[in-house]
Amino acid sequence: MRQKQNSRSSSKSNTAVLFNRYVWLVDTIYRAGRISFEEINAQWERSSLNDTGEELPLKTFHNHKNAIQQMFDINIECDRRDGYLYYIEHAEDMERGGVRTWLLNTFAVNHLINESHHLKRRILFEEIPSGQRFLTQIIEAMRDNLTLELTYQSFWNNTASTFEVAPYCVKVFRQRWYVVARSLSDERLRVYALDRIQEFRTTENAFTLPEDFDPEAYFADSFGVTVDEDCSVERVRVRVQGIQRQYIRTLPLHASQKEVETTEDVSVFEFHLRPTLDFQQELLTHAVNAEGDIEVLEPQWLREHMKVIGEDLYHNHQNV
Repeated sequence: MRQKQNSRSSSKSNTAVLFNRYVWLVDTIYRAGRISFEEINAQWERSSLNDTGEELPLKTFHNHKNAIQQMFDINIECDRRDGYLYYIEHAEDMERGGVRTWLLNTFAVNHLINESHHLKRRILFEEIPSGQRFLTQIIEAMRDNLTLELTYQSFWNNTASTFEVAPYCVKVFRQRWYVVARSLSDERLRVYALDRIQEFRTTENAFTLPEDFDPEAYFADSFGVTVDEDCSVERVRVRVQGIQRQYIRTLPLHASQKEVETTEDVSVFEFHLRPTLDFQQELLTHAVNAEGDIEVLEPQWLREHMKVIGEDLYHNHQNV
């Protein structure tokens, strides 16, 4: 029994070592843009993953390259016409984000921190508490196409309810994890926050993920995780003054954002989305930071609604 346990432990350790090597190799080539095998080998000799300082055999390099293609769907190509330089095929796809970029960035940063132990206390991360309890099990259920039984306490209800759902995808937004799932009671897609799950179990009931379900398309017209089909997609134009323009430029509020007008001091940003409550709250946040230098131009109903909110806030504070 002890030999079996030692064998399993050794297998897990070897897997972790290989995985770290794969991430290191992709990160090294990606940051270099184009790099020769000799340069890769020189960096490998200096890496903290290389305890003995040995060279990277060419055969091992190609084995790693093939494993990376299978594991991450990332192709490492060689340009033989330019001195046998290796590069990431379609690297621009990684720059657009997605799970591959998130995984690689996470492990690359983790590797860098492990290399520089004295920096650990100087690198601070945001905690996402909701991902600690249920995220792994939900992803496993998605992988195996098994339904979940949730006991869920919504912020809008006084009591919790228990029901069965088919998990389609997960999304992180503002330090909270959410799962998009089809409710088996009414066949509707809903978004559930993991931090509102009280109890949870994976059932033995299988489900079939619709071939036409596209997670990105599902959220395409939404600001965050609120998908309200009763709120139509509209053109929203927002006038922004001063330094606040830089914050919106460098961290767009939505994928549809365009800066359609600009002068020395004023810009107009245009969005095509559902102007739901969470988007309105985001505009208010920027308005506070900009000391009021944000104005909704259209649609007219949203302009009037934001005006009412501003007036209510003003009167509430006048009465203090």
